[in-house]
Amino acid sequence: MGASAALLGAEGPLSQRLTAFAPRAAQIELAEAIEDTLADGGVLVAEAGTGIGKTLAYLVPVIESGSRAILSTGTKTLQDQLFFRDLPLVAEALGKRPKAALLKGRANYLCLHRMELTRERGEFPSREAPAQLQRVVDWSSRTRDGDLSVADVLPEDSALWPLVTSTNENCLGTKCPDYDDCHVARARRRAQEADIVVVNHHLLFADMALKQKGFGEVLPGAELFVVDEAHQAPELASRFFGVSLTARQVDDLCKDILAEAGEVPGALGAVRTEVAACKDALAVLRASLAERLPDRGPWHRLLEHAEIREALQGLDQAVADLAAPLAGLEGVSRGLDGCADRRDEMQAKFDRLDSAGAGEVRWFERRGRGFGLHITPLDVSEAFTGYRDELDAAWVFTSATLAVNGDFRHFTREMGLDDATTLALGSPFDYPNNALLWTPALRVQPNHPGYTEAVLETVEPALQASQGRAFLLFTSHRALQAAAHWLAQRVDFPLFVQGTAPRSSLLKSFRESGNGVLLGTASFWEGVDVMGEALSLVVIDKLPFAAPDDPVMEAQSARLRDEGGNPFMDLAVPRAVIALKQGAGRLIRDVADRGVLVVCDPRLTTKGYGAAFLHSLPPMRRTDTVDEVIDFFATPGVAAAAS
Repeated sequence: MGASAALLGAEGPLSQRLTAFAPRAAQIELAEAIEDTLADGGVLVAEAGTGIGKTLAYLVPVIESGSRAILSTGTKTLQDQLFFRDLPLVAEALGKRPKAALLKGRANYLCLHRMELTRERGEFPSREAPAQLQRVVDWSSRTRDGDLSVADVLPEDSALWPLVTSTNENCLGTKCPDYDDCHVARARRRAQEADIVVVNHHLLFADMALKQKGFGEVLPGAELFVVDEAHQAPELASRFFGVSLTARQVDDLCKDILAEAGEVPGALGAVRTEVAACKDALAVLRASLAERLPDRGPWHRLLEHAEIREALQGLDQAVADLAAPLAGLEGVSRGLDGCADRRDEMQAKFDRLDSAGAGEVRWFERRGRGFGLHITPLDVSEAFTGYRDELDAAWVFTSATLAVNGDFRHFTREMGLDDATTLALGSPFDYPNNALLWTPALRVQPNHPGYTEAVLETVEPALQASQGRAFLLFTSHRALQAAAHWLAQRVDFPLFVQGTAPRSSLLKSFRESGNGVLLGTASFWEGVDVMGEALSLVVIDKLPFAAPDDPVMEAQSARLRDEGGNPFMDLAVPRAVIALKQGAGRLIRDVADRGVLVVCDPRLTTKGYGAAFLHSLPPMRRTDTVDEVIDFFATPGVAAAAS
């Protein structure tokens, strides 16, 4: 028996000191596997079902060993929970005092330089922004870490965020006049000195990309990397190993050149003409992209239009023309020197967009008036393997959703983890008795125009039986909006619709309502934790296959086909299975929870590949009739909770 088994056992310190702690065999097995991985410097890929307590399973061996470790989580919310709650509790119970640091991406930290620029400029993006800025200024004199994300001084949807934080593009680094007091620099110094550093995946993979580009490492070296919510890793890694050029980056550069030039006598006149031309070229490209194009698509769709080709060339030339006036102002201010560096990086991105490699895909996306031009690698396994080879460290990848029908090959192949040990641990929750899977026989197929209405007509009796208390999860915003309109005419339950308020506000209102119905798309399929009677019904409209016009998926499929693989079964199905498992995981979050999962898509039971989805879900009792659903909610457990 290893140290972790004793510490997590019935007689261990956690059982003695943590309220409501109960020994769990699967948790101990996971902790021992992590302990072994740390000892031999290997790689572990572990699926840990909901309720196992994987956070304790990796915190105990990490803290007890005294190893330098980087713990990476899927979201900032989980990151804060791990650092401020879980890690101190476990450390205290074990009688240890590891030096820990919290490190987030720079967009979470107040940038003193940009805050002052915004005050001096006096140009605000909204009517509320001046008052919000004053709250930030007042808070800036009190904060020790500058973490705006937990400060409660700015609404999460405030347009002021980019004006008081920095990005990799606009940060002046050591050239900044406020560098000595920089919150980002201080946070990184604390991380360099810590035994345990808590980060999120965006920062982890951004650091990997920076190392690859030769800009030095952001995160300190470690003996162990733990990647929690690891199912997100392949997509995030591909994003950070790629290249992105956005309308906002160009717009921000133009604004910052003017702002920095305004601080230097005579400089504004030197840059005004070229900046105005760049802003005009950006407007022309925005307007041309608004015509005859989908929201996202492959690069060749852009080049089919002469107007768009000319607009792209025009913006490329306008960015190039900024070089001369900025070079003429070299050395007059650190801010303008920083803008010159950003212009050089932007020009390099334009050059890359002209010459993407064979293993990459170029694509575009449009969002409102904005756009993004991207290069994404089709395979990150080689790059990630190279990153791991540079480090003498053990790696642990864990999540509740990594395997497809018990098979980890999809995940390990994408991440280049051929040498990994795999471990599958089921949830300790009593799914056979506490959960029911309803697969209704819908009269239409998912591609039918009336499909969403058919879904709602089918599940309305279940909504009434559950007395609301439901999540309705959709695979498209169009279906969500149609459902919101339909339900508003027919049910009396409070409706909470994604997009009408910030996510945290919607969840808070849903929990407090007691009988609400929340409608969400992708961002509500994972990372949402509603325990107890507030949530008793989860409805999923379709199997969550990637959009057929996704340009990255199209390119990956073509490559897989050329290599003799089956893009649908080897790529589309595994990704959809993992996404479905995430959505289904919203239902049972605690040992006493009970509820019904409804997967409406008829392909689940009529197509051969449906078995991969069914076998990957927790072992729930299945039904194809609404009567059993109504009977389930009529049993004392749920009925009593609803009364």
